[in-house]
Amino acid sequence: QVQLVESGGGLVQAGGSLRLSCAVSGRTFSNYVMGWFRQATGKEREFVAAISWGGGSTMYADSVKGRFTISRDNAKNTVYLQMNSLKPEDTAVYYCAVSLKRIIANEAAYDYWGQGTQVTVSS
Repeated sequence: QVQLVESGGGLVQAGGSLRLSCAVSGRTFSNYVMGWFRQATGKEREFVAAISWGGGSTMYADSVKGRFTISRDNAKNTVYLQMNSLKPEDTAVYYCAVSLKRIIANEAAYDYWGQGTQVTVSS
């Protein structure tokens, strides 16, 4: 069994920053991709960012490029999402996920998911 637990969400004003964390526990793997997705109310879940096992490859949605940074600490089995210059349209529940396949934006490729953490950006 694999558990993913997100933390760091909250309420922030537009232009502010938040740092999300996602800790992976239980059955562990080597060489897995980690990703972040988000789902706003009334919308489909969408890809935000992903990072390869070694951190050498990253992928971002166009809407967050230059504002969000994904990173990971494999010693802690944790992935982070630093979110800067937040906008009201970034408001959503943010989910982390593990993929045992290659780095990819397609959520169907992700095998394990966290429960999500709410991020609310006020204008």
